[in-house]
Amino acid sequence: MAHIIVVGNEKGGAGKSTVSMHVATALARMGHRVGALDLDMRQKTMGRYCDNRRRYLEGEGLDLPSPRYIELPQIDQSSLAEGENAYDVRLSKAVSELEPDSDFILIDCPGSHTRLSQVAHSLADTLVTPLNDSFIDFDLLARIDNDGEKILGPSVYSEMVWNARQLRAQAGLKPIDWIVLRNRLGAQQMINKMKMEKALERLSKRIGFRIAPGFSERVVFRELFPRGLTLLDLKDVGVKQLNISNVAARQELRDLMTALALPEVTIRF
Repeated sequence: MAHIIVVGNEKGGAGKSTVSMHVATALARMGHRVGALDLDMRQKTMGRYCDNRRRYLEGEGLDLPSPRYIELPQIDQSSLAEGENAYDVRLSKAVSELEPDSDFILIDCPGSHTRLSQVAHSLADTLVTPLNDSFIDFDLLARIDNDGEKILGPSVYSEMVWNARQLRAQAGLKPIDWIVLRNRLGAQQMINKMKMEKALERLSKRIGFRIAPGFSERVVFRELFPRGLTLLDLKDVGVKQLNISNVAARQELRDLMTALALPEVTIRF
């Protein structure tokens, strides 16, 4: 069976699609077969990223390793059994289509609470939650006191992950390996940043997730999207000398892939 990686966070702007595309493409470049789904039915940023990549590579006559992206299939409502949810069926059919030819299936979730996102989380072998370095984002995981020091209790997203874990346990599946990424980090070391770090460490022990390094805020990520490229593609499209920022970003991707500790993955870039 394919190992399912779900990238989820109920808040937009955390860099989910950038993380999704880089993880999926990194796995493909290391020789793994990767399927990809985008559950954001409105924005479809991951889907557009994959489409940009396909069109750019075709236009340039390039053949670079890429995830196999598919849309959720449409279904005939009249074919549904009584009480059956259309979104559940569409997601199940998409996973079933990708699974025979995939070592990994990466599912990019919307920045909101939806039925699709909820079901996808219950499918996750690995759950990756990018989080901006802000207590506004932290509030999705846990409620804290006014000083940002004391954790008062889990919040909406953590409760959804808890429910997904319960569903997997009832089905006899392996527990979700939940990784929270501190993403889009700024260069400055601020008091708020240190408070965030300590709060995440306390919360990780309380509700059971690992903390991994994400990406710093860099212009290069915005520049790569229109061509559907990732950091690992730059030399293949004619960039002979990477600048310091790009080299640092590649190291961040290497650190992220190492931290994910995905089965049978050896980091080779």
